Amino acid sequence: MTLEQSATGLDRPARGRLHRLRYRLKIILREPTTIIGVLAAALFAYLIIVPILSLLVDAVQVQFGDERRIKQDVGAFTSYYLERVFSSRISHDMFWEPLRNTLTVAFGAIVLSMLVGGTLAWLLSRSDMFGRRWFATALIVPYMLPAWTFALAWTTLFKNRTVGGQPGWMESLGFTPPDWLSYGQVPVIIILALHYSPFVILLFGNALRRFDLQLEDSARILGASRLTVTRKIILPLMRPALMSAMVLIFAKCLGEFGVPYVLGLPVDFDVLATSLYRNIASRQSGVGAVLAGAIMLIGIITITIDARLMKEARRFVTVGSKGSMNRLSPLGPWRMPATLFAALMFLFSVGLPIATLFLSTVMKVPAQFTLDNFTLDYWIGTDLKTVALTTGILLSPELWSAAWNSLTIVGTASIVSGLLGLLVGYVVVRTPVRPLATFLRQVTFLPYLVPGIAFATAYLSLFAVPRGPIPALYGTTLILVLALIADQMPYASRAGISAMMQLGKEPEEAAQVAGAGWLRRMMLIVVPIQKGSLTTGILLPFISGIKGLSLFVVLAVPSTDVLTTYSLRLVDYNYTQAANAVVLIIAALAYFGALLGQKLTRTNLAEGLGS
Repeated sequence: MTLEQSATGLDRPARGRLHRLRYRLKIILREPTTIIGVLAAALFAYLIIVPILSLLVDAVQVQFGDERRIKQDVGAFTSYYLERVFSSRISHDMFWEPLRNTLTVAFGAIVLSMLVGGTLAWLLSRSDMFGRRWFATALIVPYMLPAWTFALAWTTLFKNRTVGGQPGWMESLGFTPPDWLSYGQVPVIIILALHYSPFVILLFGNALRRFDLQLEDSARILGASRLTVTRKIILPLMRPALMSAMVLIFAKCLGEFGVPYVLGLPVDFDVLATSLYRNIASRQSGVGAVLAGAIMLIGIITITIDARLMKEARRFVTVGSKGSMNRLSPLGPWRMPATLFAALMFLFSVGLPIATLFLSTVMKVPAQFTLDNFTLDYWIGTDLKTVALTTGILLSPELWSAAWNSLTIVGTASIVSGLLGLLVGYVVVRTPVRPLATFLRQVTFLPYLVPGIAFATAYLSLFAVPRGPIPALYGTTLILVLALIADQMPYASRAGISAMMQLGKEPEEAAQVAGAGWLRRMMLIVVPIQKGSLTTGILLPFISGIKGLSLFVVLAVPSTDVLTTYSLRLVDYNYTQAANAVVLIIAALAYFGALLGQKLTRTNLAEGLGS
């Protein structure tokens, strides 16, 4: 029976609605945009939503190996893991103490980074400090480098014999650092603060540049003191930028794994990320699912708060219709001290860590600056007196295998996520089915709300065992590629959506009139026009993936080691020089990749975080 035949038994209004529905279906199906959108929605639902749901299910189901302990069958509903994490005798060590440490580290890093980053943001945006343009780029370099680069530099300088192995530089020079300075909370806070200070410089500095000084001048004319102007005008207007920086730093600290692992493990200083890793490594998958769910919940709440703050920020208009007046404040006699302060911060956050790591790779004995102590053996040596690493790092097959894995896995994932991001942007902007556009927009942003180590645990939960026609993927490169594609979709999709919103329909309509099909229009019109955003959608995931650790540390095995996990294994083996050399290679790839991205996209990260 045809649609017309079935409509004959209906009254006129019903037939009218049916004909309108038929017309809309014709419009929707005339172009494959909506069909592609439906397929993309199904793909991302499986790659993003299903792993998270699988993780949450694992938290309340008996896992294999625990059936005797719990006295229930595998797969049965249980509250055992929830009770074990939150209210058992070991819950203090497993959850509550790591939670307290996580919050302490996060708030300490926020306070320190706000003090340092806020001061530098004001100097770069509003003062006549020497070398402002150079420092504007130089002081955001710490964020381009892996956070645990600084952790390895710190331990090279300050470690003591608490955990054995080679002494640190300070100990070799005759000063034995106390444990609180070598490991644990204090160094973790300092390193994370230095690493995330660029957030404050970018967000707060960008807000300061947009601030209209006429507001400040008006208040001064009315007799307000400088302190009153700062307290009642500047800080209230800057509050959204400051709060956003604080929330983002907290969210980043929540999922940070490398720094607490390197500096906290020797003294049993656990945060939520390392506690989760310990349980995953000991095959406590049910407990790990609960911990990952807790981290995920805190991350979602945190980023939701940041989104609300950004909506609130629209009420704080500091640029009027006639434009703004922004002039530099003369520092007078404080100009040179301010410049020295910025130089010292660059030295401590970039120069000293990189120099320390490099020098450690060319010294036989730490901190002994004699000519006969320098060597290139740890780079290109052929007969090292170590058990598992008998050649220099550049001659090690394991390094080149890890480097190949990094380039192929991260490169493949970045290209695919960039293309999918552009496709998502096309569907979101072009499809007439608005619920589909809304779903794609939201589902591709969801991984940004979930800390990397929790998202990796979700993938482990889904793909560790066969499920229907999908075989077990754990231990393969495919699981790493899929996880990285999903994890990087927030960057790729936002780049694609932003670009497609700026592209009108006229070029495509002209090609359609000339007889070009959808695929031909995409290849000859959309992709060439949007090559800049496509490049951004590929480069951002590549830079993030090449220095990423949290995602790989859960999902990689020795045969699928990437550079980050390989360097971490060297740290575990206490091969300091080799580990530092690999980290330098990663830092160079991340830094020059960021510079290449800025050059190809003609952007400048120092001008702000953008959208």
